[in-house]
Formats: sequence, C-alpha cells, structure tokens
Amino acid sequence: MLAMWGLLIVIIFMVLIMTRLTSPFTALVLSPVIVGLVAGFANQLGAFALAGVVGSKTEATDKGVAPTVVMLMFAILFFGLMLTAGLFDPLVHFILRIVQGDPLKVLVGTAILASAVSVDGDGSTTTMIVCSAMIPVYKKLNMKMMDLAVIIILANSIMNLLPWGGPTARIIAALKVDEGELLRKILPGMAIAIVWVIIVAVLRGLSERKRLGIVALSPEEIAGLRANLNDEEGDSLKRPKMIWVNLLLTLLVMTYLIFGGMWIIPKIPSAIIFMVAFAIALLINYRKLSDQRKIVEEHGANAMHVVTMVLAAGIFMGILNQSHMSTAMGEWLANVVPSSMASHWGLVVALASVPGTFMLSNDAFYLGVLPILSRTGEQYGFSAMDMAVASTTGQAFHLLSPLVGFIYLLLHLTGVDMGTWQRKSAKWAIGTFVVFLFSIATFGGVRL
Repeated sequence: MLAMWGLLIVIIFMVLIMTRLTSPFTALVLSPVIVGLVAGFANQLGAFALAGVVGSKTEATDKGVAPTVVMLMFAILFFGLMLTAGLFDPLVHFILRIVQGDPLKVLVGTAILASAVSVDGDGSTTTMIVCSAMIPVYKKLNMKMMDLAVIIILANSIMNLLPWGGPTARIIAALKVDEGELLRKILPGMAIAIVWVIIVAVLRGLSERKRLGIVALSPEEIAGLRANLNDEEGDSLKRPKMIWVNLLLTLLVMTYLIFGGMWIIPKIPSAIIFMVAFAIALLINYRKLSDQRKIVEEHGANAMHVVTMVLAAGIFMGILNQSHMSTAMGEWLANVVPSSMASHWGLVVALASVPGTFMLSNDAFYLGVLPILSRTGEQYGFSAMDMAVASTTGQAFHLLSPLVGFIYLLLHLTGVDMGTWQRKSAKWAIGTFVVFLFSIATFGGVRL
C-alpha cells in the first residue's frame, strides 16, 4: 500500500505539471499533502514536510534541503553580481577583437564565450550576453545563425550541470548528495564535453570559412561591433577596475568548492562559501547601499525562483521519505525489474535520463522519477551518488526540449526554425552524451 500511495503522488504530480494545470511549485507541495491526508498520515504530515526542508532528527543521512537552498541563493547572487560588475566583459571584447573576419575564429569564440558566461547557471543570461555580442558579427560576415544557436545550447547544456544550475540543484535536493563530491565526479566529463563543443565549433567554422572565406574587417568596423555591447543603464554598475580582484575571488570560490577537504584545503560547506563570497563581493564592488540593493533586487528574482522550487521539493521528498513510501516504491520496482538488468542499473538510469529530461521537465524527472530509480539501485548495490552522477547524462539533450522556456528567447533572437534547430543540435549532442557516459564510468565510479 505504501508503494501504491507513493506512485499515486508521483503520477498526480507529473500529470499536474505536464498538463500545466498548476505550477510545478504548487504540484510539488499539494500532491504529497493531499495523498498523505487520504493515506492516513494527517497527524504526521507537518513533521514529515519539515524534515524534508531542515533534515530529520532521527535519520542522520536525511539532511533536508535547507543547506542547498542557501547555497543556491547566494551562488546565483554571487555570479549575477560578477556579470553585472563586468567580470566577463574583457573576454567578450577580446573575442570580438581576435575573431576579425574569420568564421572559424568566430565560431570557436562563440563556444568559449558561451561556456564562460554559462557559469552562472542561467540560460536566459547566457543567451542575452552571447547573442548581443555575436549576432552583429554573424550578420556582418553573413554567417549562419543556426550555428550560433546550436553552439550556445551545446555549451549551456554542459555548464548547466554546475551545482547551482537547475538540474543539479534538483538532483541534490532529491537524493541529498554532497554537491562538492558530485561536482568532482562530473567535472572531468564537463571539461571533456566543452572540448567536444569547441571541436564542433571548429568543424562548423571550417565549413563556413570554405563557404564565405575570410573577410577583412577594419578597426572601425570592429570598434562598431564592440559598441553594440554598450548598456547605458548597466554602465553605472560596471566595475572595470575590479576585474582582477573579482577574478581572484571567483577562482578562490571555485577552488574551495571543488577541492575543499582535499590536500591542505579545508572543507567548508558550499552555502557558507557563497554567502561569505557574496558579502565580500558586495563590499569591494558596491560601497553604496543603494547599489547593493540594486544588485540584490536585480538577481534576487532568479534566485527566488530556484529557491522556492527546492523548498517545495523538500516538502515533496520529506513526505515520501519519512512515510517510507519511497523505500516501498524502490523495493517494488526492484522486484519487477529483470535480474539481468541489476548489474547495469547505472546504464539504465543514464539512458532513462535522456527521454526523462526531454519529455518531462527537470522537476518531473529528478524529483518524481529519480528517487524511485535510486531506491531501486540501492537494492542492486548502487549508492545515491552513483544514481546522481548517472542521471546527469540526459542533460546532453534536455535543453532541446520544448519544455525549456529560454530556448524560445534563443530561437527568437537568432530567427531559426525550432524543428531544424532541434535536429541539428541533437546530432552534435550525441557526442556530448557519449562523453558523459565515458566520464561517469571512468571518473564518476558508476558501473555501467
């Protein structure tokens, strides 16, 4: 009966968000509460939900989502501040100066810029910055906008796996895994995948160079392209003199996040790293309280969207876990799955994540389906971390889904057809998926 109630929660949740009858937040909170009431847990629902948010006092492994919420909020604020302060502006101007009129250099520059800007985990920001910088160049050289749209999405799908990005934040919330350890396991694959994106850019660049040749641009034309990036409203918040200080602070943050607890680097919770880093960044970049308020207001909206979703996920998972519904579902699925698949459960989860994250939203797959797959994997000797790592592979294709909101901004700015863009992007995304599979087996410790 527990497995049946749990499956009913998952089904109701997925139906609600797939049919768009409610928002994901509403579905996450209300589906377990309503089913829990019907199932007879009325007196315990409050404690179950709270345990999912702040952690269970009786189960040391159930830490709740509160630390993840703090980490996400201040990570988004920190990287948003760095973007506003102009940390990436020198890179943008350098790329525009270097590419000249060579389509090959333009495409490689696009890949590098999209990868760098995607570090903040927000696809809309990446799209706006890269398109603003590169569309004038593509138009000037008569290059294909399709290549721009494909390269942006390939790069963003990889960098979106950083712990403060959408999918990884949901994985951490659902499986309660350590974000630092998860990042160390997937980072090699992300690095190799970025190299793959640059290779794709080189291949497409060679094709465009053959078609168009190399166009000689005058210094005045290059200056005109760079002038397109001027933003009078944002200029007052730019801090060009703080570039090196901000870069050093960002590198320190990434070092502690990735290597904390290794060698002589002390282990510091990610939430504290970003909280302290954001406080320092505010202090050194924006002394005026009015400017600090602008930064928080400008980037707080993005942070709140993610934070509310993760808090709702805490309630969802708290009720499922504390009522032991998730355990019952895992045991039930382990009994119905053929035993021949047991030793390949890591591969099963990796493959399932492709249609799972494409046809469903990240919320539906990672918060509704992945916990069941993880509980089943426990029966076969796979840890929650194994399942977390394996489930990231589907992100190679996720951003091609029509359920992803910011792709419509990308398609609008580049003016490309969605169906054609999906087909061309998917062809190259196969390579990203293969890289991810190789990485999780080689560096992630997942048995395939």
